[in-house]
Amino acid sequence: MRRRDFLRAGALAAPGLPGAFGFAKESVREPASCIVLMLVGGPSQLDTWDPKPDAPSDYRGPFRPVKTNVPGIEISEIFPRMARHAEKYALIRSVYHDGPSYHDAGHQLMQTGRFSEGDEPEHPCFGSVFSSVTGARPVVLPFAIGATGGNMPHGQGAGYLGGDFEPLLLPFHGFDLSGESESARRAYGLNRFGQSCLMARRLVEAGSRFVTVNMFETVFGETTWDIHGAAPFSPISCYRDHVGPMFDQAYVALLEDLQRRGMLENTLVVAMGEFGRSPKINPTGGRDHWPQCSTVVMAGGGIQGGQVYGSSDRLGAEPRENPVDPQQLAATIYSALGVPPHMVMNGVPVVQPGTLPIAELFRSGL
Repeated sequence: MRRRDFLRAGALAAPGLPGAFGFAKESVREPASCIVLMLVGGPSQLDTWDPKPDAPSDYRGPFRPVKTNVPGIEISEIFPRMARHAEKYALIRSVYHDGPSYHDAGHQLMQTGRFSEGDEPEHPCFGSVFSSVTGARPVVLPFAIGATGGNMPHGQGAGYLGGDFEPLLLPFHGFDLSGESESARRAYGLNRFGQSCLMARRLVEAGSRFVTVNMFETVFGETTWDIHGAAPFSPISCYRDHVGPMFDQAYVALLEDLQRRGMLENTLVVAMGEFGRSPKINPTGGRDHWPQCSTVVMAGGGIQGGQVYGSSDRLGAEPRENPVDPQQLAATIYSALGVPPHMVMNGVPVVQPGTLPIAELFRSGL
């Protein structure tokens, strides 16, 4: 990609440049980058990474579990590529939050660790906090999250940190992938999400430190993870026919590409939605919003792949072991990036004091 294109995206952290570029504090382990894949709509835990084949039929759903290449770990059949690469990622099957069960609230909680209520100032996203430490502006692509029903912020802004740390939006029509081979582009999938994941890799390779890829723009009138089962939302079958294969291809291509280029060890890749889905299938054949339990997938950045942390109960309804809330998830992400999770910004602790990262996820501990 042309150098001026990266500069426009605010992604090139060149040493010696003033302002938003090239500034790094000793508290950050160099180099460290992060790619967040925001799975807008809220994936069902039972139909993705936490199948419950022994649950009653109106809970377990239509998809079979398949064995992965790591003994003892099974995921949904909608992810055949992921099943062959389970040694690369870790599953956190006990994520939950206590916030309202609408999309915007979940977007905030999962991407900032907190929820802004009433007149409370909006909290900064992980990328903006990281930007305040490194000086490299975060990037969001291929669009900002649009209307999802709550008419509230989606947790992808700088909040009280201000405009200097606001993520820069790189729209899909602004991508320049001409430097990539046709085979490389096809490996990610010739669709908006696949090409966005490829663009995220290019940005990180060029010096960007935090990139967020929004898989979908809205949950209305678009096939997404939001499987209520009736229009304007999606049917559960789309996980097998559309959404699942799209994610499966792009995610594995991203991990393989980062690994092949020697970048995976220092690039944390987090795939998550705003909540899970209701364990019991609803009368229209779908699943509704369910903040009480979901799964987050983490790879790279020192994460030990081939493991499962935490578990849900027999119906996938609530955490059974090692529950993880958004604050602990935030502490874990910040620790992977070398950012002290308990530092105070504008008088507000980035993570609630006493919250510990999940040390078991890391190859060498913390």
